[in-house]
Amino acid sequence: MCASFTDDDEGKRVVNANGDEIGMVKNVSGGTAHIDPDPGMTDTIKSKLGWGDHDEETYPLDDDHVESITDDEIRLQRL
Repeated sequence: MCASFTDDDEGKRVVNANGDEIGMVKNVSGGTAHIDPDPGMTDTIKSKLGWGDHDEETYPLDDDHVESITDDEIRLQRL
């Protein structure tokens, strides 16, 4: 799926393929969703999302990782 993020996605939960919350959409800018990661999110998941090991306030979400977008959440593909 090629996700198309809009301002309506701000505030949505971001969950992994198992339904575990990994963060929330902080804002959408230029069609890119910026995620505020859950503090308990593992470095392994951050690495698979290309978020590296540095601490940022938000991280851009690559739409290639998105499986679906609903009214309540953005579900990622299995990483």
